[in-house]
Amino acid sequence: MSVRPLRTTVIGSYPFPSWLEYASLNLEAFGDAEIREMQNDAVITAIHDQVSAGLDVITDGEQTRFDFNLSFYGYLNGISLEPRPIRIYGPMAHDQRGKHTIIDELTAENGFGTVEEYERLVRLAPKGPTLKASVPGPYTMSGRLIPNEQYSDRWAITEALLPWIREELVRLVDAGCTELTVDEPSMSCYAHKSDPDRFVDIFNRTVEPIVGKCRLSTHLCFGNYKGHAVGKREYAPMFPSFLNMNVDEIHVEMASREFSELEILEEITKKREVAVGIIDVKSYYIETPEDIAERVRACLKYAPPEKLSFAPDCGLSQTARWAAKQKLKSMVEGTEIVRKELGV
Repeated sequence: MSVRPLRTTVIGSYPFPSWLEYASLNLEAFGDAEIREMQNDAVITAIHDQVSAGLDVITDGEQTRFDFNLSFYGYLNGISLEPRPIRIYGPMAHDQRGKHTIIDELTAENGFGTVEEYERLVRLAPKGPTLKASVPGPYTMSGRLIPNEQYSDRWAITEALLPWIREELVRLVDAGCTELTVDEPSMSCYAHKSDPDRFVDIFNRTVEPIVGKCRLSTHLCFGNYKGHAVGKREYAPMFPSFLNMNVDEIHVEMASREFSELEILEEITKKREVAVGIIDVKSYYIETPEDIAERVRACLKYAPPEKLSFAPDCGLSQTARWAAKQKLKSMVEGTEIVRKELGV
């Protein structure tokens, strides 16, 4: 599927407007119709900011999710939601997010809600930008579920979730989705101490029915909860194994890592296309268009323009909206500077 050289895209999430944050804490004050209206309005806001920035690819900003994956647990049967976290106070970290207890067979007959999200995006978005949906993969989803006698470890939980995630991907493609990201940040966080080929096998079985039916990508980062990484921030352990993932495009987090391992773009683009995280969502330094142009030129030393896209390092949900808007605008303007230099 041919795309524009040096295209600009996003991962999935976008900051919630402050009024949506407030309303989500006071939902009992609103009727069902008002909540649906708020959901539409929030998606319209996310679309507006992305279109105003001039992005080639936009999403719904995941405005109707609690997080890029946390809302998905509400669709799962066989779990008891959110036992008490093991730590309540102090600096925010992953141990302050509750894990869920498995009490029965894991099923999701009614899907995970992404088709409704995508159809809302199609209804509200203007013509022009490519519309992208994102779904967390089964290994990442398994991380917040506690093993039990039926599912003895994280691998077993992953295998139980895999067919349900796979079915969700099929539903999205059947609904007309032509650009789809399967987020598997947990794979990149654990690649240094797990078998990368096992991760590839899990991923490929998940996406098997939709390969060739949409533009498929995966997002491999090191975590961004409250703007902090959680994994060992090194791509070397993933490659060359991860090149065997059946995707069109692999997204890598580069800006927050000061473009360490940038040379890996050359290895990736021998077999896949690559989206480079070129703005740092963990920093409130606002990159200028000139900063972005310089970074794009650095990437072009290792990859041809027709195989390069640019995006934030991760989703923008942990970045204040005022900063997200400026960062996206700079990303588009800086990339356009280099497009003009190259005549593409």
